[in-house]
Amino acid sequence: MSDSAPGQRAAGNEPDRPESLADLLGGRRGALDATVPPVAFAGGWLAAGLWGGVVAAVLAGTAVAGWRWRRGDRPRSVLIGLLAVCVAALVALRTGRATDFFLVQLVSNAASGLVWLVSIVVRWPLLGVLVGAVLGQRGRWRRDPALLRAYGRGSWVWVATYLLRLAVFVPLWLGGQVVALVVARVALTWPLVAAALAVSWLVIRRSLPAGHPGLRHPVVLPDRDDVPAQ
Repeated sequence: MSDSAPGQRAAGNEPDRPESLADLLGGRRGALDATVPPVAFAGGWLAAGLWGGVVAAVLAGTAVAGWRWRRGDRPRSVLIGLLAVCVAALVALRTGRATDFFLVQLVSNAASGLVWLVSIVVRWPLLGVLVGAVLGQRGRWRRDPALLRAYGRGSWVWVATYLLRLAVFVPLWLGGQVVALVVARVALTWPLVAAALAVSWLVIRRSLPAGHPGLRHPVVLPDRDDVPAQ
């Protein structure tokens, strides 16, 4: 899935190339944003308290942003990653609790899980939206009942990933376990995304009927207005 299989990473000198689904779902480059600043925060917090952790995280986030910028990543993606670190740091300073550095991550996972769930309920499964965008299909895939059903089932895998993260993060956050939160965040970032890509792709393949031409070739049913009158 990520789509039919995870797409290749965009080259730094091809900024206009469409992102792969792995990029859209927070691939390897997204994993840097999600892991390096928290690790730096934990190190700074252990060494010099809350302010030490905040300074270390912001510096690490700035370094990652600068590295991604030089590689040719989209400016919006770079700035969003850095902004997330700054907001997390401000929340921790505002509350005075080191664990609240991870509060933004908790809220983000809860919101993302809800969005994926709603997309399934309203029959616009987000997995299909993302794959369709990558393949340039727009909404044509929704006119293929088999693909619509397969994308819906595959999207449940992603709902499960957000629920798993919350099940791990929330008790650690409530217990004030800063180091454990960092370890969990690293473990449940790219490794979990890679597992979700593989499992959801397997679910999609097994959901499609025998003889279906695949994701790139939706079996589009004609609109009623397109059917000639008898």
